[in-house]
Amino acid sequence: MGQFLNLTVLVSVLVLTMVGTAYSGSFNEEFDLTWGEHRGKIFSGGKMLSLSLDRVSGSGFKSKKEYLFGRIDMQLKLVAGNSAGTVTAYYLSSEGPTHDEIDFEFLGNETGKPYVLHTNVFAQGKGNREQQFYLWFDPTKNFHTYSLVWRPQHIIFMVDNVPIRVFNNAEQLGVPFPKKQPMRIYSSLWNADDWATRGGLVKTDWSKSPFTAYYRGFNAAACTVSSGSSFCDPKFRSTFANGESQVANELNAYGRRRLRWVQKYFMIYDYCSDLKRFPQGFPPECRRSRV
Repeated sequence: MGQFLNLTVLVSVLVLTMVGTAYSGSFNEEFDLTWGEHRGKIFSGGKMLSLSLDRVSGSGFKSKKEYLFGRIDMQLKLVAGNSAGTVTAYYLSSEGPTHDEIDFEFLGNETGKPYVLHTNVFAQGKGNREQQFYLWFDPTKNFHTYSLVWRPQHIIFMVDNVPIRVFNNAEQLGVPFPKKQPMRIYSSLWNADDWATRGGLVKTDWSKSPFTAYYRGFNAAACTVSSGSSFCDPKFRSTFANGESQVANELNAYGRRRLRWVQKYFMIYDYCSDLKRFPQGFPPECRRSRV
């Protein structure tokens, strides 16, 4: 009971903080609908965006800008009801065979069963660094904020400002880290019923289509790159100048407790604990994965 009260207080404080400081960028100005024809829509004067999936096609969008470090926030309300077989992906990615990528993927499920939040990090074309979580709320009932904090020191995945995963820079151990390639923001809603729900055992029920996910509250306090030059948002640049101090603030004692709480009670898969997958020993970054 005490743990629930602590989380309630945390969420209340964070809501007040976000209302006081968040800036919502216009989807018309910041993003292009890239595929799916009429299935992607921007509405409410550019404040809202939706993606839909039917039997013919899914849909997607990408940012007009490229980013190299920063904090990216997006509020999502996921496909409601029977979403089995569907995947809503929200991620940063560069292009090419040695691309970098930082992923949130929301794997749908049957009505009443929880979504799986799948996370991954690619560097120089190599991924296979998956962690998966259940969420401590129903992500289809209301909008929730999903954030990526990308710094030279680490990547933090956050849900409603609660850290759920930290991927540290372990280049000194020979592990590539995404820090040289600018990345765009992408999102898509697509059919993946060959693997998304219970390993592909549960298929998409097309009688429930179209499936729709909603977006709002985009914010990027980040460094953008264009034609070889860069510009850093003052909100991010002021923290970037004192990186070590800001890293400590992002993962202070309270944040580390929240991270441990999520990983203890809601993590359902960690590649750094998969002995069957790595019988000869875990990847080197796993030695530094605990916070």
